[in-house]
Amino acid sequence: MTSFAPDSIVLNRKLPLWYQVSQSLRASILGRSPQDPLRLPTEEQLAGHYGVSVLTMRQALKELEDEGLITRHRRRGTFIEPDARRGAPVRLLGSVDAIVAQQSGMTTELLEHGPAPVPADIAEYFPDVPRVAAYHRLRSDEKTGEPTNHARNYVRPELAARIDLDDLVRWPMTKVLRDVVQADISRITDTVEARLADPETARLLQVPLLSPILHYTGITYDTDGRPLDVAVINYRGDRFSFTVTLDAT
Repeated sequence: MTSFAPDSIVLNRKLPLWYQVSQSLRASILGRSPQDPLRLPTEEQLAGHYGVSVLTMRQALKELEDEGLITRHRRRGTFIEPDARRGAPVRLLGSVDAIVAQQSGMTTELLEHGPAPVPADIAEYFPDVPRVAAYHRLRSDEKTGEPTNHARNYVRPELAARIDLDDLVRWPMTKVLRDVVQADISRITDTVEARLADPETARLLQVPLLSPILHYTGITYDTDGRPLDVAVINYRGDRFSFTVTLDAT
């Protein structure tokens, strides 16, 4: 039986290895194609793939098992759970792969795209760019079709010229910028705040007007400290929670 092939990552030695591996594997699982096999490679094969110990790999797999994304069967192996619930709480610990995992695993509809003036509320991030490339997407639960969040991304135009729209339907913007466009991402800053659904958000997410939502803003920077992308995402408050874990080391 052919095994599922996860993406590769470059590990950051300042963060727990098991956490980075679990988030990378989570993103790979949630972003898989329907025809991809459900069986995962063995612990030893996955450990070799990520360059970590078997013990570290076992800890990463336990995280995914606890979340319900995989099931482990003695002698048979480890399998992706095809009907695992999406929109589970995400633990953010400062890695780019955590951001990718946060945004993966949903059906995505590209609502609109094209050049646009820089919105006034994010103008500080694009002082040298009069117009940006804007993308508006709606994400829904793969199983139920229920809308879960809608995202607006504002990207520097020189990067947008290298973005394939088909990739944006399949993958989060962060993954497209890093793995397809090959932008040199150094960090992402996240802000999450509680808001009330405005008329557009209520209509897209199919929730009552003024119901609670989670409003997320993520700024992606390159190694020169220049913002490459500003993501503004509204999440249904009844489907998402965010947990931030601080590493004491």
